[in-house]
Amino acid sequence: MDIYLLDWASLLLRWLHVITVIAWIGASFYFVWLDNHLVKPAADDLKAKGVDGELWAVHGGGFYNPQKYMVAPSNLPRDLHWFYWESYWTWISGMALFVVLYLFNASQMLVDPRVHAWGAPWQAVVAALGFLVVGWVVYDIACRALGRTPDGQIGNDGRVLAVVAAFVILASWLACQLFAGRAAFLIVGAMLATLMTANVAHWIIPGQRKVIAQMRAGHKPDPIFGARGKQRSVHNTWFGLPVLIAMLSNHYGMLYQHPHNWVVLCVLMAAGVAIRVFFVRRHKGVNSWGAVVLALALLAGLIVGMAPKAQSNAAAAPVTLAQVQAISAERCLACHMGEVAQKGVRLDSAEALLSHKAAIYQQVIVQRAMPLNNATGMTEDERDLIGRWARQP
Repeated sequence: MDIYLLDWASLLLRWLHVITVIAWIGASFYFVWLDNHLVKPAADDLKAKGVDGELWAVHGGGFYNPQKYMVAPSNLPRDLHWFYWESYWTWISGMALFVVLYLFNASQMLVDPRVHAWGAPWQAVVAALGFLVVGWVVYDIACRALGRTPDGQIGNDGRVLAVVAAFVILASWLACQLFAGRAAFLIVGAMLATLMTANVAHWIIPGQRKVIAQMRAGHKPDPIFGARGKQRSVHNTWFGLPVLIAMLSNHYGMLYQHPHNWVVLCVLMAAGVAIRVFFVRRHKGVNSWGAVVLALALLAGLIVGMAPKAQSNAAAAPVTLAQVQAISAERCLACHMGEVAQKGVRLDSAEALLSHKAAIYQQVIVQRAMPLNNATGMTEDERDLIGRWARQP
C-alpha cells in the first residue's frame, strides 16, 4: 500500500509541477517576447502618459494593445495583475517531488557507492540541499559585484553570466562525483531553478512592491528597482531551457550513466542556451543562425560521441535463457517479482523475460537505467551477457 500511495503522490505532484512550469515559463517567454517587440509610440497622447513602448496583437478573436510604462504610469491603477505564484508553485511542487522521490529515499536515489561512499544517507541529503543554497549565494554575489556598468548602471550581464556558467560547470562536475548520476542531473537543474525563483522572490517582486509603495506615498518611483528586476528577469530567460533539459535528461540512463556524465549535462545545457539565444534575437528581428548551428553541432556531437559501439555475437557462445534467469534472480527480482512488481513489470519467469526482451535490452543495455542506480551491483560482464542474449534471434 505504501508503494501504491507513493506512486499516486508522485503522479499528482508531477502533474502539478508540469502545470505550474507551463504557466511560469510560458509567461516568462511571453514577456521577453513582448519586451522585444514593443515599439515607441507615435501618438502624442501616449507619449504624454509616459508610454515607453506598445504593441498591437490579435488573438482569440480580439485585438490587444499592451503598453509599457517606464518607470511607472503617472496614475497607479487600482487593479494590478501580478505574476509570481507561477514561479513559487513551480519551485514548491518541484521541491516536494524532490523530497518525496529522492530525499526520503536517499540511500537508493541519491547514493551510489560506486560514485561516492557517504558515511550515512543524511549526509547526502544535506549536501544536495547545500547545492541549492550555495548556487544562489554565488549567483547573487556575482550579480551584486559584477552586474553594473563602469558608470554604476545596472548591466554587464556578460560578466555575471560568465561567472554563472563557470560555476554551473563546476557544480555539474562536483554533483556527478558525489551523487548517483540521475540525482546529480536533477540537483543541478534544481539549483538553477532555485536561482530563478529566488530572483522572483527576492528581487523582482519586492522591487515592484517598492515602486508601488513609493507611488502611493506620492513620491517619484526610483528606476533602480525596475532595472534590477529587468536584469534578473533576463537572466531567468537564459536559465529556463537549461533547467528543462536537466530535468528531462535525468529520465534517460544513457545520459546520466555515461562515464563523463557531467560533460553530457553541460553540453545539453549549453545547447539550451544557444536555442534560447536564437529565439530572443529573433524577437528583435535578427536571425542568429550561428546559435542554431552551435546548438545542432553540440547535440550532434553528443549523439555521435555517445553512440554505442556495434557488437557482434558471431564469435561468442550463445547465451541461454537459464543464464539470464540467474542474473535476473540476483539483480532484478527484488523489484520485479510477484504482484508487487514495480511498474507492473514481472521478470520472475522465463515467459516474462522473453515477453520483455526488447524492453530489457533498452533499459539495461542502451539506457543503462536498470537496475536503478545499479543498487544490486550488476557487473559489466552481466550486462554484456544480457545484451548478447537480447540480440540473439
